[in-house]
Amino acid sequence: MNYKQSIIYRSNVVTQNNIKTMKIIGTLILLMSLSLVACQNTETESDSDQAFKEAHDIPKEIEFNAEGEMITFATADEQQGAAYKLEAKEAEVDKYLFVIHEWWGLNDFVKRESDRLYESLNGEVTVMALDLYDGNVATTRDDAKKFMAGVSEERAKMIIQGAIAEVGEFAEIATIGWCFGGGWSLKTSIMAGEQGAGCVIYYGMPVTEAKDLAPIQSDILGIFAENDQWITPEVANTFEDLAKATGKNIENHIFKANHAFANPSGESYNSEAATEANKIALDFLKARLL
Repeated sequence: MNYKQSIIYRSNVVTQNNIKTMKIIGTLILLMSLSLVACQNTETESDSDQAFKEAHDIPKEIEFNAEGEMITFATADEQQGAAYKLEAKEAEVDKYLFVIHEWWGLNDFVKRESDRLYESLNGEVTVMALDLYDGNVATTRDDAKKFMAGVSEERAKMIIQGAIAEVGEFAEIATIGWCFGGGWSLKTSIMAGEQGAGCVIYYGMPVTEAKDLAPIQSDILGIFAENDQWITPEVANTFEDLAKATGKNIENHIFKANHAFANPSGESYNSEAATEANKIALDFLKARLL
């Protein structure tokens, strides 16, 4: 290779590297912008916000007889956290599943799902559905948006840390959540660190930086929807790449369905996809908790 060819070769390499770098930056910018509207806090109403609100069907009334009970626990900010709790049948069992509600709040649907998970885990795991809305439960889209926007990162983490302290340093903790709760399921497992047993994310916005994902010790199961306009397959695949690049164990499943397809109290419910997704999630949790 002569001098002129060497210059051309180095120039092409630099150009290719620049293109690759710009693609990565572009993807991260997209993820950051999506996180402002997708199951996260928003301050202004845009066309995207409005479309996102309308994508969440107002929950139908369901028949529900609670098997668990509401409890409170201390948080480091001198307040209290709350959770819907189903105690494991054997008192000495130190295995827990933290359930994180979607953007409507800790409503009867989430409590019923907690009951279902408890029974499916044979009562061998204590299930706690954490209330990140501090008692607020939405029945309208505007209220749901307001309550979600009112969740501060600091307060939510205080509630989660209070729950981790409540179950004790020797507890094994798995997490599961939908939408808003899917993102917080991931954050909860990150906070659990070495106590983490498994993390299930249903169509929630994941973290986008390696440093934020680094503390997680548990395996990750991602459940996403092909037709989701916010937590898109691109978001899911980019997160999977990030997790693998940082040495984390992750398994993603993308279903031909819409956002919130696993919620039977909404019009977007897809029975076939939800049944398959729930089985995958249950098998994942059983393998790590039982």
